[in-house]
This record gives sequence, structure tokens and C-alpha cells, in this order.
Amino acid sequence: MTVVTTPMQKTLEKTVGGRKVTLTPEQVEAFGRELDELKDSVIADLGERDATYIRRMIKAQRGLEVGGRVLLFGGVFPPFWLAGTAMLGLSKIIDNMEIGHNVMHGQYDWMGDPAISSKGFEWDTACPADQWRHSHNYMHHTYTNIVGLDRDIGYGILRMSGDQKWRPYFLGNPVYAFLLMVLFQYGVALHELEADRIRDGEISLSDKREILQGIWHKTKRQTLKDYVAFPLLAGPFAPWVLAGNLTANLMRNVWSYMIIFCGHFPEDVQEFSIEETKSETRGQWYFRQILGSANLTGLFPRRSAGPESARLFHILSGNLSFQIEHHLFPDIPAHRHAEISVAVRDICARYGVPYNTGPLPQQFATVVRKIFKLAMPWT
Repeated sequence: MTVVTTPMQKTLEKTVGGRKVTLTPEQVEAFGRELDELKDSVIADLGERDATYIRRMIKAQRGLEVGGRVLLFGGVFPPFWLAGTAMLGLSKIIDNMEIGHNVMHGQYDWMGDPAISSKGFEWDTACPADQWRHSHNYMHHTYTNIVGLDRDIGYGILRMSGDQKWRPYFLGNPVYAFLLMVLFQYGVALHELEADRIRDGEISLSDKREILQGIWHKTKRQTLKDYVAFPLLAGPFAPWVLAGNLTANLMRNVWSYMIIFCGHFPEDVQEFSIEETKSETRGQWYFRQILGSANLTGLFPRRSAGPESARLFHILSGNLSFQIEHHLFPDIPAHRHAEISVAVRDICARYGVPYNTGPLPQQFATVVRKIFKLAMPWT
């Protein structure tokens, strides 16, 4: 982004998909004001509708988990194993995406319910919640797509921006991406460790002793629960329960990876430098959030998917299918993002700001292409 400065003013310019996007200082101010007004109107409307929604999600998730684990105890019969694994996998996806992620953003703190307080919630994954709240809520959402500050760009192991200096290590980009996908909960757990800084000698492993202890305790608890306790409870059916738990965790890992990467790294999603984002106004921050994000319409083009299938897709994505709206308003209940998106898209159209959206297969194809492309030294 080129920043042209005059006293107390900034004109924003960014080239997206071969088209130059320009906002004058007056437009930036008006753009930010309209988005602030939209946010305020939603916050003023929060109430029983939102409380009912999250409570229903929690009830559904718990029902799926209990039902799935019961069915896995009879997993020697293939229909039981398939149904139990699917239900357990869906429960883990909902726990992570629609409940855990959104609750820990503080989207339901206004309810005053300690069970869904952002500060005390713990989720069913290897990453300790307190570490995630720092690496994600603070670092990522404050410095979204700023190369050198947002550690979600590549998660410390991938090259996902041409502004990241190429090293021979990055020839393995596709391999690292695949491993991160199938082991995603552990990749997220290790995020706060800052392994790349340890590798480069900026910090030592001993500097991260407390972080390591937190990761170890949480990972140990998750491993014992899924791979020791529940299989032992199944007695002679332990192998089927173990296999079901492994598969359910794999389902959650792959799905979470795809949704998150498709929200951040598809074609035409923009990165920013530290220099060009100094002294941002609220409008400039909104501008960066929109250009640094992408939405998902569903598994298929809109014309071939019914409203119910689209609604289920958005629930299973934790409504991160509306990543643009989530980056704009991370503390607004995510189930509101679908309705907010209509207004956000209209505002973007009026100011000439691109609104990146498309079906999951299309967006993921561009992510995969970027992973392979950035493995090469000439990119």
C-alpha cells in the first residue's frame, strides 16, 4: 500500500487484482464512520436471541459428543463406527469453531455467564486457551496481515507472502502445509512457542519454559482423554474407539485448516508492511482488515446450494466463512455476521473497496497454488 502523507492526512492506495484502490482522507474517515455505526447498531440489538443461539449450539455439541462416544463403544459394527465417528468429529468441529473460538473472543461476555466467559473458557483441543487468547485475539487481530508482526502468516513454518524472504527451507512449503493440516491442533498449540525465532537464535528454548509447560499439560490431558481413557472404558472394543477418536480429530484438523487458510490466504488477499500501517486511523484499520480477508459462500456456488446447506456450512465454519466481518467486528456474536455482511458489502461497493468471496473449493485451490508458488525462490 502506498501511503501519501500531508499534515494530518493520508490517502490510501492499494493495487488488488490489477486494479488500483484509492481512498481519499475524507473517504477513509467516512468509510470508518459507517462501519462504526454498523457495529454500534448490532451491539445495541444484542439480547435473548443471541443467548438462545449459543446455548442451543452448546446443547447440540454436547449431544453429538455423547451420542458419538456411545456409538463408538459398539464400533465393531461398521454402521455404529461410522455414525459415532462422524458425530464425534462434528462435535469437535462445533466445539472449536462455533463455540470455543467465538466465546474466547468475548462475543458472549455481555451475558455474564461464567460458563461462556472469554477469560475462563477452555476448549477441546491441544492449544491452551490462555495462550491462544494472546497469539490470536491480540497478536493476529491487532496486526492482521502485517508481515513481521502477524505470526499467523505462515504460522512460523510456511512462506505465505512474497514479502517473506526466501530460504532453501521453503522448498518444503507443500510438505509443511500438509503436515500442518493433518496435525493442525498441534500446530496451533505450538504457535505461541515462536519456534521460528528459536530456530533463528533470537530467543532460546528456556525463554519459553512456561509456554512449554502449558502446552505439555494441555496436550497430555487431551491425549489421555481421547487415546487412553475412552479406549480403556470400551474394554474389548478399545481399537474401534481409538480409531474413531483419531479420525474425529483428523476431521476437525483438516476442516479447521481449510476454513482458516481460505479466510486468510486466497488469491488477492493483501499483506501489509509495518511502515505503511503506522499511525492507522480506525478507517485505515478497517481498510486493512477487509483487504486482508476473504469470505466463503459454501461448498458449492450459491445457485447449486439450498439455504439450509449453506446455513449448516456457516455453523460448522464457526461463521468464519464470513472472515471479513469477523476481522472487522471480532467481538460481535459470529452468527450475526451473515446479516451484517449485506451491509458491509454495500459499504465496500460504494467506496470501491474489493470484497473477496467465493465457494470453498475455489478459494482453497488458490491457497494451494500460493503454497506451491511461494516455495520457489523467484517469487
